[in-house]
Amino acid sequence: MHIQSFFTSIVLWLQSSSFRLSSAVIFKSCTLWVYRSLLVVHFWAPWAPQCAQMNDVMAELAKEHPQVSFVKLEAEAVPEVSEKYGISSVPTFLFFKNSQSIDRLDGAHAPELTKKVQRHASSSSFPSGGSEHLKEDLSLRLKKLTHAAPCMLFMKGTPQEPRCGFSKQMVEILNKHNIQFSSFDIFSDEEVRQGLKTYSNWPTYPQLYVSGELIGGLDIIKELEASKELDTICPKAPKLEERLKVLTNKASVMLFMKGNKQVVLILRKTKFGFLHVAFSLVRFRNCACAHSLPAGIQSYSHTHSQKMCVDYETFDILEDEEVRQGLKTYSNWPTYPQLYVKGELVGGLDIVKQLCAPVLSG
Repeated sequence: MHIQSFFTSIVLWLQSSSFRLSSAVIFKSCTLWVYRSLLVVHFWAPWAPQCAQMNDVMAELAKEHPQVSFVKLEAEAVPEVSEKYGISSVPTFLFFKNSQSIDRLDGAHAPELTKKVQRHASSSSFPSGGSEHLKEDLSLRLKKLTHAAPCMLFMKGTPQEPRCGFSKQMVEILNKHNIQFSSFDIFSDEEVRQGLKTYSNWPTYPQLYVSGELIGGLDIIKELEASKELDTICPKAPKLEERLKVLTNKASVMLFMKGNKQVVLILRKTKFGFLHVAFSLVRFRNCACAHSLPAGIQSYSHTHSQKMCVDYETFDILEDEEVRQGLKTYSNWPTYPQLYVKGELVGGLDIVKQLCAPVLSG
């Protein structure tokens, strides 16, 4: 009874404000006890300025939605929780309802966070099938998702980590035929998972769509493969070498890295230091986050930032395993990050440091 009272107090606290969780035990308890309302968990890091910005956004959302519980969890302080939910970058937001993870948002996207909170908070106020307006919103969302790419696969898990045998077989067939497709993990959004069954009138997963039209599930795809119709229906992926050439020439300066401009990757400290220095060497030239630079760089970042300004684009290699592995061979460079100028490889972190040294010493 004493323990129950303790957790009841936690729930009341959660519903009244946004506060910081400090342990995996309390986090688990919150997901178990906040079962009548929506729980939004912000996985953050004190060194990431965009996390502080999103904390402000979350505080405003807490005022607008008193029935929703908002909490902060320092991702690196609870590695077991971060690993369980696949938290590889900050900020990341997980949405819980009835002790289950129903949605997530990666990155500092305030408008999208607001939309997701509004949608899930509203859906928790109505019984299933109770709001025609919500049904209409879901239908529009599903239409957008099925048209998100010329070929869309709705599956359990991701192409890199399928979470059921049927989804795994579907990915293998598509890859075998060099079909270019994007995917959506139905485990990441329960609303989509259930709604798409009605929208498509197809009760199982995986589901494959081309130009927004349902082609079918695994059995249908196998039949199309056997009849050799699959290659005529689905768009082909460009050859890897051609794709890498396009990517490395996408901008005058291209950085291939673990993470991107908006989302700073969190890794174990032995790896984190390596990546964060490379990220900062390029990013501080835009004068955006000098305070986040490693100690050895902070002393010169303000003085020389104007001299080293450069426009650049990034590619997150963690989002595409084919690019991640293929670029190592294409460039004959085995590690990341990799910096390209006008399609030509400059090098990795050590090379960039050497190139920066004359400017930094001058």
